[in-house]
Amino acid sequence: GIIWHTQGSGKSLTMVWIAKWIRENISDSRVLIITDRDELDKQIEKVFKGVDEDIYRTKSGRDLIEKLNQTTPLMLCSLIHKFGAKGQKDDDTSYDEYIDELERSLPKDFKAKGDIYVFVDECHRTQSGKLHTAMKRILPDSMFIGFTGTPLLKKDKATSIEVFGSYIHTYKFDEAVEDNVVLDLRYEARDIEQNITSQEKIDKWFESKTKGLTDYAKTRLKQRWGTMQKVLSSRSRLEQIVKDIILDMETKDRLQNGRGNAMLIAGNIYEACKYYELFQAAGFKKCAIVTSYNLNISDIKGEATGEDKATENVEKYRIYQKMLDGKTPEAFEEEVKRKFVEDPAQMKLLIVVDKLLTGFDAPPATYLYIDKSMKDHALFQAICRVNRLDGEDKEYGYIIDYMDLFKSLEKSINDYTSEAFSGYDEEDVKGLLSNRLEKAKERLDEALEKVKALCEPVAPPKDTRQYIRYFCWENIFRSEEELKENEEKRLALYKYTTSLIRAYANIANEMEEAGYTHKEIQDIKNDVEHFNTVRREVMLAAKDDIDLKSYEPAMRHLIDNYISADESRQISAFEDMTLVDLIVNRGADFVKELPDNIRKDKESAAEVIENNVRRLIVEEKPTNPKYYERMSVLLEEVIRQRKAAAISYEEHLNRVVEIARKSKKPETAEDYPANINTKAIRALFDNLGKDEGLAISLHEKIKKKAPSGWRGNKIKKRLMLSLIKEHIPDERLAEEILLLVDKQEEY
Repeated sequence: GIIWHTQGSGKSLTMVWIAKWIRENISDSRVLIITDRDELDKQIEKVFKGVDEDIYRTKSGRDLIEKLNQTTPLMLCSLIHKFGAKGQKDDDTSYDEYIDELERSLPKDFKAKGDIYVFVDECHRTQSGKLHTAMKRILPDSMFIGFTGTPLLKKDKATSIEVFGSYIHTYKFDEAVEDNVVLDLRYEARDIEQNITSQEKIDKWFESKTKGLTDYAKTRLKQRWGTMQKVLSSRSRLEQIVKDIILDMETKDRLQNGRGNAMLIAGNIYEACKYYELFQAAGFKKCAIVTSYNLNISDIKGEATGEDKATENVEKYRIYQKMLDGKTPEAFEEEVKRKFVEDPAQMKLLIVVDKLLTGFDAPPATYLYIDKSMKDHALFQAICRVNRLDGEDKEYGYIIDYMDLFKSLEKSINDYTSEAFSGYDEEDVKGLLSNRLEKAKERLDEALEKVKALCEPVAPPKDTRQYIRYFCWENIFRSEEELKENEEKRLALYKYTTSLIRAYANIANEMEEAGYTHKEIQDIKNDVEHFNTVRREVMLAAKDDIDLKSYEPAMRHLIDNYISADESRQISAFEDMTLVDLIVNRGADFVKELPDNIRKDKESAAEVIENNVRRLIVEEKPTNPKYYERMSVLLEEVIRQRKAAAISYEEHLNRVVEIARKSKKPETAEDYPANINTKAIRALFDNLGKDEGLAISLHEKIKKKAPSGWRGNKIKKRLMLSLIKEHIPDERLAEEILLLVDKQEEY
């Protein structure tokens, strides 16, 4: 039978678990996996080893026959080599050569040993029927199971089912998306004008690509654009595409922040080389070519033209030689693939032709640019390179089509089940692709609706104070308890606002094209700014630990480019320090760094400051309970005086600054004896009735006698308690001091 599990849903894992079950439940069983992809061949070996199963990778058809004629190994995989010394072989040649080698290697007395189960990968291929017939002759008693990650073509469906049997199980793309196993794909056909002859037209194109950006972002990009214009001046089609991709790299969320990257499919190896050279010339260095091209000096001997221009072969050789920089093609390719998968910020674009479009698993890959005529299986497999999950900020895979494979530009109809997918039954590919702009608009509308619904219960006039009341606390004296009660609401606010910012950034340059009116565009921008401000103010008020650090470079980039660069610079005051750090370092002047809405409302500002200092006291209390109890009492007294208007706002600020300093730096709070000079000794001193002698003697005993690794070890912890009891006979107090000692980094 046939198992059709869509690309990216774990087909190789399915193979592994079925093989493992067969081996464990059927006596004398052996499993042979046949694939025509080197990537999958290696992947299968890696996955098998990951579940402690050995699998033998055969070196040739002859090697496979020899191993089948023996009783071991029990699990084998065999590769049909599609890439020969002269580049890519066609499918027919690859399969014919493989079958021929198998049959030539057969000894007269050949009989495969064991009960053999054969898994044939890519069973959708026409050639797999030929392979099946040949393998049936060699292994007449074996069971054959076909695996495919793509639907069967209409013309092959009957043959494949006749050869392998009916479907054992199907798991289609839309099911995998529904189960969050793979990501949905967003499609966009881009029209590249080949004859852009005037500077005015080029400038218009740049403006249309960047109209949703802030002035700050536009100014920064224009400098980059000026450099590109000087280098890419002939305005050829390839150069237009290079500019288009580089602008995406500068403006699209995951491409700009280095968490994601892209692949570009060129029409042939020569075009791939020209693309690479253009990217390099434009200053875009973090890219590489991965194709089946094999450098061979003999291929270019005597290659010249009457005009003394380099022929395509010479050009390919020259560009590849320069790119490899002394490395072998194999070593270069492995290094490039590793960087692309493990360090996407350092390998932002792979330029390919046929290689890596099947079986290459790269979760960071987010955009696929297509500049090659493709259809059916090749296209289906290629677009699934960007459907892998990779963290919350990768929400979709994006397909950018410069060839208009579905004729959507020509027909103005978004039907992604015909044209390039005409070989498939419509129901087999329905839902695979959806229009990027339509879906981006839906996503933005939904994201805005979600955050508005969450904030609907906030009391009028829905200002900063009311948002803090709703998401943080009503009563500042109960802020700790109420912050816990409202935590779920705050987390929803942070999550929904982040989604809103991403959804807005994704469509900001194309809102008119998406169908919004000028008024709607301005209203939405104002809403995004408003909710981003609310998010930041609530985070600051609550002193949430995911707070100001959450403006990681990715979010900073989106805010800079699409909302307000001024606001981003304001955030940077909190980038390396908390609000309490600012209070301690700058004194009462720290107020100038508060967000405008909080600073202007003295009641809100006071409560935000008080809560941040209170949370510091609560966090630090276990390290020195007595000391921080005193700090807590001082803070509560200041809050009461402020609420009763017994002190001015300025006096309140000065007193809170003093409490913050004492809480952050206890050594400055009072005159400790000279020998009470570390955090741990101060904690003992404060919690042992300020008995200097007892604190020092216990400290020295612990430093000398504490057993190594005593935390988390019950026996060693009892030894620690015994040490403490030598100085503190009172059982209850000794146990309290043990808890205190446990919180000291010094011990």
